[in-house]
Amino acid sequence: KMVMMSRLMVVAALAATALAEMLRQEQASPIGKALQLLGDMQTKIVQEGEAAHKVYGEFSEWCEASSKNFMHEIKTGKAEVAELEAAIAEKEATLGSLAAKIQKLAGEIQVDEADLKSATDIRAKEQSVFEASEKELIEVVDTLQRAVGILERELKKGGASMLQLKGATNLAQAMGVLVHAAMLSTADGSRIAALAQTSSDDGDAGAPAGAVYESHSGDIVQTMTGLLEEAEGQLEEIRSTETKDLHAFQMMEQGLQDEIKFAN
Repeated sequence: KMVMMSRLMVVAALAATALAEMLRQEQASPIGKALQLLGDMQTKIVQEGEAAHKVYGEFSEWCEASSKNFMHEIKTGKAEVAELEAAIAEKEATLGSLAAKIQKLAGEIQVDEADLKSATDIRAKEQSVFEASEKELIEVVDTLQRAVGILERELKKGGASMLQLKGATNLAQAMGVLVHAAMLSTADGSRIAALAQTSSDDGDAGAPAGAVYESHSGDIVQTMTGLLEEAEGQLEEIRSTETKDLHAFQMMEQGLQDEIKFAN
């Protein structure tokens, strides 16, 4: 049995050697090379197909995800467009309302500016009249104060001028005596006579009778003093009126300026 087994092993070894040799020779032949090349190509093609299939799967997944994202973006974009269109419509409505308001305010500003200009012009005229009246009354008050002082001094002296004054029947004649005696200037005498005439024409019950007085030297002093008080009263009155008018103008001016400022 041992010999038999040895012989079989030898035969098997020889057979394997012979088969290997046959395979080597077959691969070395042109047909074997062609089969080997085809096998290699098949393996390569299968591998490339698998790789392409993998790439295609990944690309397909990317396309699907991108499509979903694009659809979401489109939906979101449409919603934003709708919101923007609504906002634009609202802003256009607001713009129209503001334009109307601006036009209204522009008209109001024009009216306020015209009122302010008119009030300023009137105030300038009033101030001019006041300044002229104040200047005139200050001169009259100064003249009367000097005239009363002169008369009181002459009364104490009892000179010839007092005798002439006693013969005067009205204030104009009395002023003429004082001017002639160089106690008053012609302008001062005319100013006092004009004030006396105005006082007489006004018919003020509290005013002195400036045009006529009794032929007593003391009466002219009383008359002149009365005229002085009246002139001082007029001066105080126009100053008070000017203060009130100025305050009223300043209040109105400030109000109009504020309206114009806020309207702009």
